[in-house]
Amino acid sequence: MKLVFMGTPDFAVESFKALVEAGHEVVLAVTQPDKPKGRGHKMAPPPVKEYAQSQNIEVYQPLSVKTDEAFEKLSDTNADAFIVAAYGQILPEKILNLPKYGCINVHASLLPKYRGAAPIQWSIAHGEKVTGVTTMQMDKGLDTGDMLLKAEVEITEEETGETLHDKLASVGGKVLLETLEKIENGTIEPTPQDNALSCYAPMLSKETSKIDFSKTASEVFNLIRAMNPYPAAHTLYMDNRMRVFRSEIVNYIGSEVCGTILDVLSDGILVKCSDGAVKITEVQFDGKKRMAVSEYLKGNKICSGEVLR
Repeated sequence: MKLVFMGTPDFAVESFKALVEAGHEVVLAVTQPDKPKGRGHKMAPPPVKEYAQSQNIEVYQPLSVKTDEAFEKLSDTNADAFIVAAYGQILPEKILNLPKYGCINVHASLLPKYRGAAPIQWSIAHGEKVTGVTTMQMDKGLDTGDMLLKAEVEITEEETGETLHDKLASVGGKVLLETLEKIENGTIEPTPQDNALSCYAPMLSKETSKIDFSKTASEVFNLIRAMNPYPAAHTLYMDNRMRVFRSEIVNYIGSEVCGTILDVLSDGILVKCSDGAVKITEVQFDGKKRMAVSEYLKGNKICSGEVLR
């Protein structure tokens, strides 16, 4: 097929690579503008741009796809379909209707669950045991179009936002290729979404990643692994921000205030939750490196009895 690929982060690159390696003709890559990155704030290209340039594919980076210029640019490609994976902009209806087969989205959840910007992390945070990838015929709603194909992925107890991201990115490329094959041979069967079964996966932020120790130990544990590595679950220890990357659930019965540091062990910090406790095992304080608690305690002190807030 003759295709336009629209995507921005690492998640999208796996689908992009799958198309190129399968022999599809990707005539244009549309991605977000370069952004400043790191301490030096140097302008850095999105991962999709880097991959496109490595394959000598033309790159287009409009500030908005809602302009006449963007419409004309996309119209001139005469592509059979636009493939969209974590692009980061909402496409206007006139662009959705441009290509022969419309716009196909690779979404990192089992729709209609977890529509929105961060389905990978929220599926972990909410304690799901299974997630997956859905290809979808895009419409003007937010992830509301007809579903095309799905593939399931197990969420293990050890899963983090990072590991699940990588699994789903890889699966996404495979599902996309199968979707295009079925579209070409006319065997695809679109399925409308049941809106009553949908839930929203909002964009990640400092607010959504703040740990609330008044929740259950399981909920705290799930949030910590979901937000690993970004934006990282966090709390305050004596007014110092502590990012938390790993923890374990611990059985505990006591009447202490939630968030109380019950004990400081050689390999972790035991913290009271509503129905038990978690043992925090990997942290990062502002200005310091991310490290195991066992390493942090070699040169720093954590006091039991303090309350994390």
